[in-house]
Amino acid sequence: MSGGVDSSVAALLLHDAGYDVTGVFMRCYNIDGCAERDATDARRVAEHLGIPFYVFDFEEEYKKRVVEYMVEGYRAGITPNPDVMCNKEIKFGLFLEKALSLGADFVATGHYVRLIVNSGIANRNGLKPITYKLLSARDAQKDQSYFLWTLTQEQLKHCLFPIGDYLKSEVREIARKAGLPTAEKKDSQGICFLGKVTLADFLKDYIAGRKGEVLTTTGEKVGSHEGVEFYTIGQRHVGVGGLPKPHYVAAKDVKTNTVVVAEGRDNPALLKKELELTDVNFTNPSLEIRNWKLEIPVLARVRYRQPLFPAKLYNLSPKTYHLKFDLPVKFIAPGQSAVFYSREGEMLGGGVIME
Repeated sequence: MSGGVDSSVAALLLHDAGYDVTGVFMRCYNIDGCAERDATDARRVAEHLGIPFYVFDFEEEYKKRVVEYMVEGYRAGITPNPDVMCNKEIKFGLFLEKALSLGADFVATGHYVRLIVNSGIANRNGLKPITYKLLSARDAQKDQSYFLWTLTQEQLKHCLFPIGDYLKSEVREIARKAGLPTAEKKDSQGICFLGKVTLADFLKDYIAGRKGEVLTTTGEKVGSHEGVEFYTIGQRHVGVGGLPKPHYVAAKDVKTNTVVVAEGRDNPALLKKELELTDVNFTNPSLEIRNWKLEIPVLARVRYRQPLFPAKLYNLSPKTYHLKFDLPVKFIAPGQSAVFYSREGEMLGGGVIME
């Protein structure tokens, strides 16, 4: 229970369905004090529902597994995704492990995603195992399957996602009717542990600024920047004034400390048709490509809330996969996740975009 309306309603729905529910707030790294307020809100909801409530302290683990991962990624010049790492290492890593060790059967969260269980089927070769599929949420604007591509079958069999079949507006209404203290609480924005602190200000405590040149795609110098590590592909605001049209980061070089910008959102320099992936995980391992010559059609997303684009996926090696889009896609940033889906909405898996 994060202290927000989504996890509050998730707890309510499970409680009303007859589950023996225990609320847990995860104390992780936080730099602006909002975690204490969130913990209080979560406790108030638990009291309202009449369920036990505990706090798990994962602050040190979060610093090491999520914060350091993020900082090192930016230092290397890529754009890491701390939300994906938080789900992998904390929520469905440490939290799941501890919950099971304490006797829980499942963990539940307020993620907007749907979980489908396919029962085992008996055949002449024995019993086909039960499999678990993650599908996009009913509320397409809130769907969070993009952040869950690292989950495995072993984890999914212990997971519940109670609000995946609800619209956000319906979740709010359920909370209001039940009188939950978080019914009108605003959604959190940005990276959770930063609160109202900007990412750039946070990174400056870890990465020293260094002046560098901002160049156009033709090599013309149009300004300077404070360090290539603080910028990401597709970023518009680079501190360069006087240009007649908006410019976007098209490339960056850590070694030369150079940022290249392109004019206009549809500039060809911002588009790519192919990318390579590492650390690939298939949520359903039966879909894993074992034939190097086999291509499978997928719908892929390279940023959260970005539209899905038709593509072909095939493997280059046991650990490296290639994703080729039918049409060029803009703002592909190394370090971010590329997540692929079936045409029926099943989240098949994902990987980390390579440089």
